[in-house]
Parts: sequence; structure tokens; C-alpha cells
Amino acid sequence: MFLCTILSYGQNDVSSTSKVQLIFDEFLIYRHQNQVDKAIEALDKAAKIAENNEDVKLLLDTYHQYTRLFLEEGDTETAIYYWDRASILLKDLSYSFGQAFHNYLEAEVRFTEGNNFQSLKLLEESRKLSNNRNLGNNILLLEAYIYSNIGNYEDAVKNLHALIVNSDDKERAFLATTANLQLAKISLELEDFEEAIIHSKAALELAEKHSYHKNIKYANEMLSMIYEKMGNHEESLLYYKNLGQIKDSIFNIDKIKLETKTADRITSEHKTNTINKLTAKNEELSESKNRSEITAILTSAFLTIISLLAVSLFRNNQIKLKTNDLLYTKNKELELARDSAVSAMEAKTNFLSTVTHELRTPLYAVTGLTHLLLEEDPAEHQKEHLKSLKFSGDYLLNFINDILQINKIDADKLEPLKIEFKLQKVLADVVDSLQQNANEKNTSLILDYDSKIPQQLLGDPIKISQIFMNLVGNALKFTKDGKVEVIAKLLKKEEDEVKLYFEVKDNGIGISEDQQKNIFESFEQGSVQINREYGGTGLGLTIVKSLLGLFNSKINLESEIGHGSSFFFEMDLKCDANALNEVSFELDIQEFEFKGLHILIVEDNKINQVITKKMLTKKEITCDIANNGNEAIDMAKANTYNAILMDIHMPGISGEEATRQIRKFDMEIPIIALTAISLDDSLDSFYEAGCNDVVTKPFKPEVFYQKIGENIFKNKLEGLV
Repeated sequence: MFLCTILSYGQNDVSSTSKVQLIFDEFLIYRHQNQVDKAIEALDKAAKIAENNEDVKLLLDTYHQYTRLFLEEGDTETAIYYWDRASILLKDLSYSFGQAFHNYLEAEVRFTEGNNFQSLKLLEESRKLSNNRNLGNNILLLEAYIYSNIGNYEDAVKNLHALIVNSDDKERAFLATTANLQLAKISLELEDFEEAIIHSKAALELAEKHSYHKNIKYANEMLSMIYEKMGNHEESLLYYKNLGQIKDSIFNIDKIKLETKTADRITSEHKTNTINKLTAKNEELSESKNRSEITAILTSAFLTIISLLAVSLFRNNQIKLKTNDLLYTKNKELELARDSAVSAMEAKTNFLSTVTHELRTPLYAVTGLTHLLLEEDPAEHQKEHLKSLKFSGDYLLNFINDILQINKIDADKLEPLKIEFKLQKVLADVVDSLQQNANEKNTSLILDYDSKIPQQLLGDPIKISQIFMNLVGNALKFTKDGKVEVIAKLLKKEEDEVKLYFEVKDNGIGISEDQQKNIFESFEQGSVQINREYGGTGLGLTIVKSLLGLFNSKINLESEIGHGSSFFFEMDLKCDANALNEVSFELDIQEFEFKGLHILIVEDNKINQVITKKMLTKKEITCDIANNGNEAIDMAKANTYNAILMDIHMPGISGEEATRQIRKFDMEIPIIALTAISLDDSLDSFYEAGCNDVVTKPFKPEVFYQKIGENIFKNKLEGLV
């Protein structure tokens, strides 16, 4: 490590200030040129001036430079001695730069101990305390060494390149030299030999120009090593010979003895002075009339105990720092692992969303064309094939819907609505829609609804309907020649809140205890035999469990092989206690007068255009087609339509934006969104844009016609009510 000095001092008069400045300038040159004995002597002069002038800031700065110098020479024990003395001075001193430099030196100590992250934290604190340019450059250099240690070469290289072109007024050349050497080392580790040679030679040139003897040695070592790895033994030998001569001149025995002797002498003098001052103070206290011999003994004993405690605390602190650094490293590793897992989950979610969304467009063509062919009186032998095709299309559609539903739940993109609805109607609709399935299984499907449940509730009817569609559909799948009951009971009612009990039970094949443990997991159906015999995706109960979680409810199961199953749960909902019971009137598809209606189809897919148009023509409905959102806006302005069927995902402006523009000049026309809903789509956003209703593609024809009729003949329906 080659670190650079920071010059900061205060003096009582101009002459002393100038004198100390010259001394520090000398020290800087000696340190860079590795003349340790002369560097120590220069600092000794500065320390004596500081003590004579009682200049605490200057003395603090001198101790800091001692610490820096001994750290560079590998004498950590002596370095900590001077750092501790600086710590004592800082306690009663308001000196932000001194504290900043103190933190910087502690960061270097932690770095030499291997506590990389503790060191980085101290450097960050140091940078906040002072904006001194030279200190900032030294912080950049130490950070680069730490980043290299932990393998963060990108940040290390960034710092080092900044130091190569630094404008430091004190250590510009020295910083550039050390930065080039570290860049060469990194390039060598990355096996970028050409880059390593460039930086090594740049460092060697600067070091030779300014007589930086240690850096000259390291640059030659680096070049010899690089050429050796490249197989250029001739060049490697050349720099190796240079290295031998440099070592003889820099590290001769006499020089080392002289430097050691000078360092020991001055350090010994400092320690002796300190002991003498403490002895004098102790004698002064001993001579005091108010001090007894016993007090002196107790004081000595007390000081001894304190010293022992200090040593113990220091050791404990070192262990604590190492432990904290290890914990910090492990936490970083765990954070990286967590981020990697989240990224993988997001990638899976986006992939499934894209796949399910893209499958809907061709599936719309399959189901739509199948319906049209069945409507055109096919031959008897063709009907079987078409019915099989329709069954396969419906199965695939349900599977895609289940995948998208699970994906939305996993991605936390589902939130329960809070709108008024009639629970009895929701459950009755579920039972009616699955009645045909029950008839095919020769199974009775019964709704047992408690009349005490309030008429108007506040919640999410769509998700409640999905829960019961899955539960009842699952019960019918495994029940033949039996009975399926849907039960809804009022447990408790307090002001505007109700607690309801729901149960779906059957007397079908039942579920074993072992199978019950995994029945709510994705793609689980109890066994391979059950899957083959009854079919299905195994996602229905997973969706039920996840949807109930949105209502803070939990699904429960009781079952016995051969005696059926019972799925039950409780749910808290809001209610309107003052709502009046209403008599509702609804129109069936047969009651809608479709003939003569004129509708605008907004769709960019040509196949979808043809299919939708043919389905409307079957009901004697005429239509126009807009290929995109802009055409839709223009045609809506120029013509009169009974309704608009709006695709959401189109090139140019989206269906949502087109709807907003149309609503600016026509608030009455029904707009029905026809869309293959993706993961990021939200029904709420469709309604906010101005859509009256939403039909997801591919859709069942009866649902398609029902939605058109309900929205166009809404006034008629309200009139009956």
C-alpha cells in the first residue's frame, strides 16, 4: 500500500506556520522516495514545534502522519500507538478535518486486518466530514484497493482512472503512479496482458522521473511477471535484472539499520516523554496534602485495572469488528441471492403472461370458427369432430385462464373490488351455468341459501364467483349419480358487517388423508390415475386458496374415500343495512331484438375481424370495421352505432385511449371491451377509461351475445324494473 499525505496544521504566528509548512513538504518528499529515517526526523521537528507552541491541531496532524508512515512500513503496533494518542487529542477538539483523517486512518487499519466492508463504511464517514481534495483522492485510492480485494473490479478501475488524471496540488504524480500500478495488477489478474504492460510502463516512467524508489521496484516486478506469463522470457529477464540492482540500492542492510535505529530512537523518545509527564503529574498529586499514601496506591491499582480492561476491550472490539464484517459479507451474499430469486420469479411471471396472452388470439379463431361451423348445419359425421374440437378449445381456454389467474396472484396484481352486489344472484348464476354439467353426470346440484343474509353486500362478486365456479366444478367432476350442495349461511351480523359461512359438499369419490396434504398445491390432483380418468389442470383449488387469501379467509377440507368431500370457509363482508329489497328483471338472449342493430368492430387482427363479423351476422346485426384506435374515433364521430366492440391491445393508440377520446363527444353509446387480458391489464382501468363491460377473448358465443344485449337494451331492462 502506498498512501499519500494530507497537510493540515494550525500555528500561533506566521513564521511558525511557514516553518511547519516547509517541514511537512520535506516529509512528503522523503516519504514518497522511501527515505523513512529522514521522514521520521522531519515529523519529529514538527511535533516539537507543536508542543512548544501548544498547538493541538498541529500535534494531531503530526501523530496522524506518524500513523500513516508506520502503517506503510508494516509496523502496525507503532502505528496504533500514535493513532491512540491522536484519539485522545480529538476528544476535546472541534476539528472536522482531523476527525475525517482519523476515520481514514482507521479504515486503513481495518483494511490491513481484512475487514473490507468495515473499512468502506469508515471511508464513507470520512468523506462526509471533509471535502479536502487530497483526502478525497486518498479515499478513492484506498477504496480501489478494497474493491480489488472483494472482486469488484469495475468500481476499482473507475476510481483508479480518476486518479491517473487527478489535479491534486500535493501528490498528483505519486497518486498517478500508484493508480497505474494497481491497474496493472488488476489487468494481470484478468489476463489482459497488453493493458497490464501499458499501465506498468506508465508507472515506471513516473516513478523514475520523481525517484519513487519503491514504485520503481514494483513496476519492474510487475513487468517481469507479465512478460513471463506471456512467454516473452527475454523481456522478463531484462526487468528481473533491473529488479536486482534496485533491491541492492534501496534495501541494503546499512540503510535498513539506519532507518530502524532512527524510528526506534524517536519513538522511544516520545514514549519516554509521555512516561515522564505522567510521572511528574503523579508526583505532583503525591505531594498534595489532601492525598494520602493509600489514595496513591488505590489510584495505581485503579489505573492498572483500567489498563487491563482497556486491553480486554480492545481485543473484544477486534473480534466484534471481524464478526460484523463477516456478517456484513454474508448479508450481502444473501441480498444477491434474494435479488437473483426475485429476478427469476419475475422472468417466469412475464414469460407465462406473454405465452398465455399470445395463445388467446389463435384460440379465438379456433373457438369462433368452430361455433360458426356448428351453426351452419354440418353433416352428422362432421358434428362429432366439431364437438370434439369445441371441447378441446374450451379445455385449452380454461387452462390458459387458470395459468393467467395463478400468475396474477403470484405477481401480487390482484386486489379484491369493493362494489355492491347480490350474493344470492352470484351463487344462483354459478349453479345455473353448471347445471348442464350436473345433468350430464346425473347429479343433482342444489343451492341452500340462508334468507337472513342481507340483500345488498359490498365486496368482489367476480372473485367470489370464481371461487364457487372452481369448487362446484371440482365437486361435479368427481361426483356421478350423486348430489352436490352449495350452502351459504349467516353466522353473525353487527351493524354494517356480516360473517358468512360457505360450504360446497358432495358424495363423490372422496380424497384420502395423504392426498389432502397436497391437494391445494399447483397441478396436484391426488394421483396420476385420477388425472388420467377425470382430466383437468390441477389448478382450480390452488386458485380458490389464493383468492380466499385476498379476503383474509382460509379454505378447509373434510373428506373420506368413497363418502365424498366437503370444502368450507368463512368470509367477512360489508353490508348496507338500509338497502331496500328489489325485484330484479333480467332478459334472456332469446328476448333480445338483435335484428337491425348496427355495431362498430374495432380490431386489428384480420381473422378476428372475420369471425366477429360472422357471429354478428348470424343474429342479423350489421357492422363496420375499424382497423385501429384512430379509425374508431373518426368512424364513431361520423356514424351512428348501437354499440362499439373495442379491442384493447392495438398498434398506435390503445383501446383504452380510443375509448377515452370517444367519451369526450359521446357519453351514451355502449362500449364493450373485447380483449385477451394479459398480466398487466386491469379491469378497473377499462371501466375508468369509459368501457361499459368487458368480454375476454376467446369468449363463449352465449356470453358474447348476452353482453351485447344487456348493454344495448339496458334502458329497456331499467324500464321494466
